[in-house]
Amino acid sequence: MKPLIYYAHSVQDELGNLLPYEHWQTLQSHLVNVGEMAAEFARVFGAQEIACQTGRLHDLGKYSEAFNHRLHGGPSVDHATAGAKIAVERWGNVIGKLMAFCIAGHHAGLANGKGEGDNRSTLKQRLALQFGADIPALDNLWQQEIKLPQNLSAPPLKADAHHPFFSYAFFTRMLYSCLVDADYLDTEAFYLKLENKAAERGGYPKLNALQHSFNQFINDFRRRIAQAPEQTEAEKRNATLNRLRSEILDYAVEQAAQLQGLFTLTVPTGGGKTFTSMAFALEHAKRHDMRRVIYVIPFTSIIEQNAAEFRKAFGELGEQAVLEHHSTFDDGKLQNEATKDKLRLASENWDAPIIVTTAVQFFESLFADRSSRCRKLHNIAGSVIILDEAQMLPLNLLLPIMQAIKELAQNYRSSVVMCTATQPAVQTENGFYRGFENVREIAPKPTALFDKLRRTTVQHIGTQTDADLLAKLGEHPQMLVIVNNRRHARSLYDQAKHLDGTFHLTTLMCAKHRSQKLDEIRGRLKKGEPCRVIATSLIEAGVDVDFPLVMRAEAGLDSVAQAAGRCNREGKRSSENSFVWIFAPEDKWKAPPELAAQAAVMRLTADSFSDDLLSIQAVAAYFKDLYDQKGKELDHKQILQMHHNAGPSLDFPFQTIADKFRMIESHMQPLIIPFDVDAENLISSLHHADHIGGLLRKLQPYTVQIPEKALTALYKAGRIEPINEKNFGKQFYTLIGLDLYDDVAGLSWEDNTFIRTENLVF
Repeated sequence: MKPLIYYAHSVQDELGNLLPYEHWQTLQSHLVNVGEMAAEFARVFGAQEIACQTGRLHDLGKYSEAFNHRLHGGPSVDHATAGAKIAVERWGNVIGKLMAFCIAGHHAGLANGKGEGDNRSTLKQRLALQFGADIPALDNLWQQEIKLPQNLSAPPLKADAHHPFFSYAFFTRMLYSCLVDADYLDTEAFYLKLENKAAERGGYPKLNALQHSFNQFINDFRRRIAQAPEQTEAEKRNATLNRLRSEILDYAVEQAAQLQGLFTLTVPTGGGKTFTSMAFALEHAKRHDMRRVIYVIPFTSIIEQNAAEFRKAFGELGEQAVLEHHSTFDDGKLQNEATKDKLRLASENWDAPIIVTTAVQFFESLFADRSSRCRKLHNIAGSVIILDEAQMLPLNLLLPIMQAIKELAQNYRSSVVMCTATQPAVQTENGFYRGFENVREIAPKPTALFDKLRRTTVQHIGTQTDADLLAKLGEHPQMLVIVNNRRHARSLYDQAKHLDGTFHLTTLMCAKHRSQKLDEIRGRLKKGEPCRVIATSLIEAGVDVDFPLVMRAEAGLDSVAQAAGRCNREGKRSSENSFVWIFAPEDKWKAPPELAAQAAVMRLTADSFSDDLLSIQAVAAYFKDLYDQKGKELDHKQILQMHHNAGPSLDFPFQTIADKFRMIESHMQPLIIPFDVDAENLISSLHHADHIGGLLRKLQPYTVQIPEKALTALYKAGRIEPINEKNFGKQFYTLIGLDLYDDVAGLSWEDNTFIRTENLVF
């Protein structure tokens, strides 16, 4: 007998017994709710009507006896294909097809349009399924309960003349985001209501309130520096620098009235670009009724540092307003739903007013296919996006990343600020083929700024053997040497460790360990004591140290500029006496091919701009030559070509694109180090926890990121163990003991001695 009412979700008691129907959610209620919510999400980019109907159709297959049986314990039922088929039948092979991708994939993920999919049927295969044979027949009751318009139109997309189909694919992901987020939220709200619980979402401070607190913080800082003495030369230099920072910030804020779109903030190290960019973003958002600020950082190592600075600047509103979202822990793999907390809830869909995230998280999400990664996309629309250290965008994905940035600016009411001291030459006016156009600079006279903030003299000194480097380390008591790989850094340290105040820094140290070392380093520098540091490029990632002399192994010019930011950082010395020496290491420490290619272009730039290698003109010339040399390699995975090949049929290979778009090829996994008593106590707490709560944030300083293969090898050797596998699966691993972790090198997983002990593990 056909049911008189169809349901979307059933309800069980604690023993697993079904509760009466009056406790269940009706299907009509769920579809209408999801449609209305998806429409509201899509309103910011003018797609509310198509989003509404996508929401109404997403679970249409539940209008079937088979799904009713499923709710009573029967087998799984394909309930997503039905709505996809109806969308195409009613609205055709453009609008209907884009909706069909979203509806068919609202659980499994966006599929490939045709061809082959990896463990996922293509949309073509799904649409070929027949009602009553391959998928359950629908009860005609759906037509009475769900009213669909005869005609439906998508918003007028400003498609790129050279990549028109990219715009359709991007729109599909945005539409998908609206659907899956609305589906999650309505389902969550239904079950919370049953438990008489309120959703822990929302309730964030408004951007206007945050701007008021931020301005108060800036004004308080200005008052303090105005009252500071200016008697010594150092005090006078500091006062001059702070006045210049204020001028830069004020000028940028004045530019916030400009129309939404693309901007650059070209400010040298020490110019205060972090707070300047946020000041611009808050004012720009207010002027144009935008919804949030998304601060995108290339380095996971400084994301917490920047987020903490913003929380401080927003005063008592900071804790509520600022969401960090990065991949130190990927809690999307958690098995126990009870582990959700408010931070994770906000991480799912980025509904907080200030998001601080990584470039990997941001851009991989824009090309993702899974609902968990795509939920947040609609909340990127109508945002001010700050790309910090924009020159760090990966070369092999630069073209698709640029195309995504164009889409956000053209069709989704977003503004993007490329913020760096070494601005990548990606504009048409730089000679970049099909580059960015109408990009506005928001810093006052960048060339003059670089003259005023010049702090170093950069020179290329040719090849330096390790013996040469050791001689210079012995000659200069305060010195930083940056090399291109961990093996070189460790070898050099071992040869120099007899010298007073010699330190080694590596990413195989947990953040807490590195922080302790850096505190010791800063203390010695401040006291004028010997301090010789040998490190990899990790020290270039926003680490606040100030050396009179820096040596940098050949790399790209942007890396040289980052290294220069560790020399005379506080402006206490003249630029003529603060040297950055670029050198070519001996052959046995050859750079990897990608880095070697960048170093070769840097050498050519150094030949032409030997007088001022870090000038705006030199940086522009470097990037232009680099991009010219790379050519097609700027889209190495042919992401744009895959979009183009879909053509008018719109058979986008969404699953393949998501798989190919990887900013980090070797997937890294966090390993928790029992570094000190606090770490041991936190690990113990996680062992006995039912939910994560605030443990993730507290454990992050004790993690080291290692390749999956290394994690697997350590696990097989019995040197690591999962924590609380019952509740969290194999999500969190900890090192057993500290014999593979030492004070100099951190985690020594590259030393395969642990494999030799495998036979001793019973």
